[in-house]
Amino acid sequence: MNKNSIQHIRNFCIIAHIDHGKSTLADRFLEVTHTVNKRDMKHGQLLDTMDIEQERGITIKLQPVRMHWKHNGEDYILNLIDTPGHVDFSYEVSRSLAACEGAILVIDATQGIQAQTLANCYMAIDHNLEIIPVLNKIDLPSSDVERVSHEVENALGIPKEEMICVSAKEGTNIEEVIRAVIERVPPPKESSKDDEFKALIFDSVYDSYKGVVAYIRVMSGGIKKGQSAFLLHTKKQIEVMECGYFKPKYQPAEDLKSGEVGYIVTGLKTVAEARVGDTIWVSGTEKTNFEDATPLAGYAIVKPYVFAGIFCVDGDDYPLLRDALEKLQINDAALSFVPEQSGALGFGFRCGFLGMLHLEIVQERLEREYDLSLITTAPSVSYIAVKAKGEEEFISSPAKLPPPATLSAIKEPWMKLEILTPKEYVGGIMKLVQDRRGLNKDMQYMDEARVILTFEIPLASIVIDFYDALKSATAGYASMNYEFLGYREEDLVKLDVLVGGKPVEALSVIVHRSESFHTGVRMTKKLKELIPKTQFEIPIQAAIGSKIIARETISALRKDVTAKLYGGDRTRKDKLLKKQKEGKKRMKKVGNVDIPQEAFLTILKRDK
Repeated sequence: MNKNSIQHIRNFCIIAHIDHGKSTLADRFLEVTHTVNKRDMKHGQLLDTMDIEQERGITIKLQPVRMHWKHNGEDYILNLIDTPGHVDFSYEVSRSLAACEGAILVIDATQGIQAQTLANCYMAIDHNLEIIPVLNKIDLPSSDVERVSHEVENALGIPKEEMICVSAKEGTNIEEVIRAVIERVPPPKESSKDDEFKALIFDSVYDSYKGVVAYIRVMSGGIKKGQSAFLLHTKKQIEVMECGYFKPKYQPAEDLKSGEVGYIVTGLKTVAEARVGDTIWVSGTEKTNFEDATPLAGYAIVKPYVFAGIFCVDGDDYPLLRDALEKLQINDAALSFVPEQSGALGFGFRCGFLGMLHLEIVQERLEREYDLSLITTAPSVSYIAVKAKGEEEFISSPAKLPPPATLSAIKEPWMKLEILTPKEYVGGIMKLVQDRRGLNKDMQYMDEARVILTFEIPLASIVIDFYDALKSATAGYASMNYEFLGYREEDLVKLDVLVGGKPVEALSVIVHRSESFHTGVRMTKKLKELIPKTQFEIPIQAAIGSKIIARETISALRKDVTAKLYGGDRTRKDKLLKKQKEGKKRMKKVGNVDIPQEAFLTILKRDK
């Protein structure tokens, strides 16, 4: 049998809700197929290569691996792409799906279908993938295979007979899943123009020794080391320095052929030049100019929705922060940043993220991998400012909002929010969403006990602490998924915070006018608790334009200057108190107020 026959290749990925055992299942595949020696599997989640992934137990980056399996006497090549489970990294999932013909849908037999399970499954259906449902964790006493099977059948229309019950932890029925992949997942399509090489870049990373490495799925033709190729979108010519497969480390090979998943060392210095979704092309026997070649359908450029300022505690570390962000962006195309200056915090960067988890991961990596002490400002979402003449301006920071006199409207991003919950928590969830300006759109019962609620809600209402509030309201049983709908015009205002009479740009927020008073009161009260007392009185104010809508005052620390007096006339005591008062007045004019780091992250959280 020709090992390179396209009919003996299976490209598939694993999709699941977070913590349903997806990475553990991938480990068992590596073990059963002898791709990795047992002695090398010192810890679980072998494809989760980052320390943060290991510690948090989540997958952040997609990771491909090539395995071999003998079925009915014939050798098969299995290309697996492990994907993240958290909603913030759903763009990684979509890239994996475009490189595959099939998907293993992992469902926790103790929890059943979750919101992200449905979202990932629908995404796979949109890509016309063959779906293999796997019920995991059947070894646990709390697993309920019958109930979950019935749930999957009702929600996704997949017959019970097609579901495979496994324990990824114990290794039960793993070989049955592999056989199902070979029998159910179709092989890659034969190309009608095999002489023309086309490959889709589904990921690209920077390697300190090799430069930019493009992860590719070959759609037609073949390519060898030393060949020249073109990137059709960036119009770059590259030379293939090396090509090969993932085992899961780089395994150099002679060539890559149609239907295969592998990597190419491009010789480029920045990942931006080998953009995800680009097409690598080599002309065939019919000499075609690369400008006339048709690129493959790629991906939309990922747009960040959440923005926060990142500044160094020590201003001298600014160049180190810039270098660290540049290096981090090389392996995280979704991260964006531009320089920003703040009167209170100095020089830093305005960074764009896909969500709060993405922000936390980036901050943690900067602090741990690059040894930086950072201040992160309160996260905000992007807005569109509509000027009087109809011009639209993208706003990533409330401080950049044009003066109110020049504005005709402000648009904010809205999301479609799906919440999967036991029916007894429906009332609490509806109140939670309505309190945050959400609109109820649909309610469907999956079975007699579980409901899918659909809402439309501003992104600003869910980005900070909504997930925590949802878990609190449902005793941890609800799960959520959201997707971008578009920008909508709303009655929004910029709320400024003044500390000691000086506006603190990093604390400015854009809020709906109906919520401005309550937000201002909440922010000033929290700042009063967080800012330590000084030798002078500190007023904290919330303002819309020149109108003050809320105020709190931090009283001064007062030293007892009369303690040394042991008698005498009253005028001696008054003289000392007057001198102290004048000193505090002078101090107030020149004194600076230090705002602690936690203030930037806690003032926007709503009271429980």
